[in-house]
Amino acid sequence: MKSIVLSSVVVALLVFSGCSTKEPAVDTKTEEVTAPVAQEVEEVMTETVTGENAEISSSTNSLNTNQLSTGEIESKFPTVYFDFDKYNIRPDMQEKVDTAAELGKTTAKSFNIKLEGNCDEWGSDEYNFALGLKRANSVKKALVAEGVDASRISMVSYGESNPVCTEHTRECWAKNRRVNFKLLP
Repeated sequence: MKSIVLSSVVVALLVFSGCSTKEPAVDTKTEEVTAPVAQEVEEVMTETVTGENAEISSSTNSLNTNQLSTGEIESKFPTVYFDFDKYNIRPDMQEKVDTAAELGKTTAKSFNIKLEGNCDEWGSDEYNFALGLKRANSVKKALVAEGVDASRISMVSYGESNPVCTEHTRECWAKNRRVNFKLLP
């Protein structure tokens, strides 16, 4: 018993004495700061957004002002629905994906597209967030295959936290297994 106590005290003294003599490392190098070189600045494009479905006015100093209603364009994008516990695009939903791709290449070509993956209430939160992201990714891959630039597409998963229907029926759950399209400036 004495040897255990004695060895514990010795180890504690070594640990504490070893730490007390070390000094923190300080970087003593100094970097030379140079004055920035004047560069020519390109003309800045400004955008004003006042609400989710508001009009966006884009303008530059020398161009005419164009007004587009994001709500009108966004309402043309269809909702893509999925089967229970699946993230592959159903054959009956392929036409909706094709319509969304065409809109993304033409009418909404100046906007970024956010894909919102959603799930029904079945499954754990973690599982549903992952499934919603897989659904959004399936739609993204289909849009990219149809010619929409992948850099314009972002994805988010809401899991089961963004239901459009809250009844506890099969029809209601089917409405919640979806991907929605949102336009971003």
